[in-house]
Amino acid sequence: MSSAPHLLQTISPIAPPKPRGKVRPSLPAHNSTADVHRRMLSITCGTKRSPDDYHATLRALNSRGRRPRKSFGQHYMLNSEVNEQLAGAANVQEGDVVLEIGPGTGSLTNVLLDKGAIVLAIEKDPHMAALVKQRFSHTDRFKVWQEDFVKCHIRSHMFLLFESISSSDQKPRHAKVVSNIPFNISTDVVKQLLPMGDVFSEVVLLLQEETAQRLVESSLRTSEYRPINIFINFYSDPEYKFKVPRSTFFPQPNVDAAVVAFKLKQAADYPAVSSTKSFFSMVVSFPMPNLLCMTSFFWGDIGW
Repeated sequence: MSSAPHLLQTISPIAPPKPRGKVRPSLPAHNSTADVHRRMLSITCGTKRSPDDYHATLRALNSRGRRPRKSFGQHYMLNSEVNEQLAGAANVQEGDVVLEIGPGTGSLTNVLLDKGAIVLAIEKDPHMAALVKQRFSHTDRFKVWQEDFVKCHIRSHMFLLFESISSSDQKPRHAKVVSNIPFNISTDVVKQLLPMGDVFSEVVLLLQEETAQRLVESSLRTSEYRPINIFINFYSDPEYKFKVPRSTFFPQPNVDAAVVAFKLKQAADYPAVSSTKSFFSMVVSFPMPNLLCMTSFFWGDIGW
């Protein structure tokens, strides 16, 4: 198991984020020599469960000469406890197959691998894909595809991964999704993954808090109800898990985040409509003020 010396160099072209208003930084400052030494080791390739923090994330980015890219919606998690909670929301256990969208510097990946999961990561940024490939080169339980998730054939990738698992009597029937996804693709990710109950048992995502609250809204007595809510409840049982303060990200976004778990339904459990395509075409064609009336009419008929 080899380390990567260039990742341990003291590099600091990116300044720490300044707190806004009265927001206090969520990560305490460490000034002792021992603390600095521990943080320097936290990004070493092959090191098991060294927690990722602000300094480790910066060193990983600087090792590739990278800054977070707004066009990719990149906001990196700085708090390893949040990653633990994210994995815990999906009850990730040894032997689970997990899809991670946008691994970034690999802080969540590190947690998933430590729990014994087999991780397939989809990363659009070629520099970040190369970084996590190097970081986790010591394990055969990690694979990264450098692709744009919204354009890739994820079902084919997952079936190939299932087939590659050598022990035929222990091949998993379903995988899980655990991801801190870019906020700007959250709706696309939800639309692509939720109808895949034959591949995934649950999808746990870290989303913008306002989006998270809106997606799990199940009441028909609200003006916030949208076609996406019908889509989500058709294919899954959503649950709001917990809030994540904006101060735990680098760079710090303008909004807080939250974790939502979607327990995917099997095809036999979908509402009994004659054609899902026709049903959703009808849903999106209804004027918004009439959507509540339409869904109220169908709600009882299709068994929601």
